[in-house]
Amino acid sequence: MKYLLVILIALAACGDDKLSVAELQDPNTCTSCHQTHYTQWSGSMHAYAADDPVFVAMNRRGNRETGGKLGTFCIKCHAPMAIENGTITDANAGDFDPTTLSPAERGVTCYFCHNVEKVVEDHNNGLVLANDQTMRGGAKNPVDSPAHHSKYDTLIRSNTNESELCGSCHDIVLPNGIPIERTFAEWKQGVFAKPDVHLTCGNCHMKPSDGLIADGPGLGVKSRPLGMHEHTFPAIDQALTPWPETAAQAQGIKEILEPAIGIVGPKPRTSNRAPGGICLYPDSRLTVRVDSLNLGHSFPSGSAFDRRVWVEVTAYRSDNSIAFQSGKVPDGVDPEVADPNVFGLWDRVYKADDSPAHFFWEIERVDSSKLLKGSITFDPNDPAFDHSVTATFNVANPSQIDRIEAQVHIRPLPFETLQKLVDSGDLAPAVLAQVKTLSPMYAHSTWLKATAGMPGSPAEFTPCNPE
Repeated sequence: MKYLLVILIALAACGDDKLSVAELQDPNTCTSCHQTHYTQWSGSMHAYAADDPVFVAMNRRGNRETGGKLGTFCIKCHAPMAIENGTITDANAGDFDPTTLSPAERGVTCYFCHNVEKVVEDHNNGLVLANDQTMRGGAKNPVDSPAHHSKYDTLIRSNTNESELCGSCHDIVLPNGIPIERTFAEWKQGVFAKPDVHLTCGNCHMKPSDGLIADGPGLGVKSRPLGMHEHTFPAIDQALTPWPETAAQAQGIKEILEPAIGIVGPKPRTSNRAPGGICLYPDSRLTVRVDSLNLGHSFPSGSAFDRRVWVEVTAYRSDNSIAFQSGKVPDGVDPEVADPNVFGLWDRVYKADDSPAHFFWEIERVDSSKLLKGSITFDPNDPAFDHSVTATFNVANPSQIDRIEAQVHIRPLPFETLQKLVDSGDLAPAVLAQVKTLSPMYAHSTWLKATAGMPGSPAEFTPCNPE
């Protein structure tokens, strides 16, 4: 018995042969077996989250203007492991500097997502970590790893989860109860959350493909059908300072944004073809119909009060002179400043006195009526089937108009807010020049007088462009 006790004590002292929690928290540890995942992640907005200069500036100014009451509100989603490990607290949150953090605590790391044990809140990072040596994933019957214990977990598997792991950080509710980011809530109300459809955040933003999940020496991992999920997490934000994989990040944004929205007419019930979405009526009305194309949430989404989505439309006479124009916006200027009558899609936010709010800690009221809804139903007989928005303009002498060009433009951030951060010394001026204007290919359409209402087209008997 004495010898058995000695053996048991020795085994307990040795522990298992896996890496320590501290080692597993460092994303660099993952490169030996998950190099592809790491490379993709390193260029993502998840990796960039703590370094994003707008976040850093907002956190600094917000803590200063609220007398420290903002605390770790922003940081718990932008650098959650720094909160988890106690490196950042409410006491030092106002002095947040990403360069002082270790790789294990900088950004949204591998460990933070793959060590989630449960979700206790659907907003403001309600994720609880196990803080153990087990990495959770969506592959059934995972191969044993010399680095960590492995566990199949439906919470992280795209085709079985309810998007709650992603949604918990992508829905934000202010202390006053106002939801200012609602991507998860929007998804839950849409058609893709329904059991018979069920496309999750991961299905779209972590594109699956065949491939090796891990490729370390002697692992013996085999390729699984659709087992490899991209870790680029594209949306519309991109790095504003030098960062790895910027070309791949831009390409990912293009691939997910191009098919998201378009200028298109309503699809006739008797056909899969739809007219082009621009109509010019004899009574001087010019309309541009914008629709989301199988989108799982509203557009724009996320911090929709910061987004700027607008329609630029220009009508030309036969001599190419401009008969009408709206939404022509120069670089570095917000659309509502360049054109007070612009047709724009974003949340309007207000302070307690109903004046416009520029920073989220000022918000007391949100008007979300100016958003493009995502897909609610696939039933054409359901009133919710049409979730489009239509921009309507009044033009003079419509009979003189020969051609109309319309384009939807998108910016992730407003210049007026950024300039306020520059003026207060919280943001480097050079950042403003890095804000890109995105103009998706399918969100462009051309109307021609010569082909409007073309016989045999979906636009026949209408004043609209054929396709």
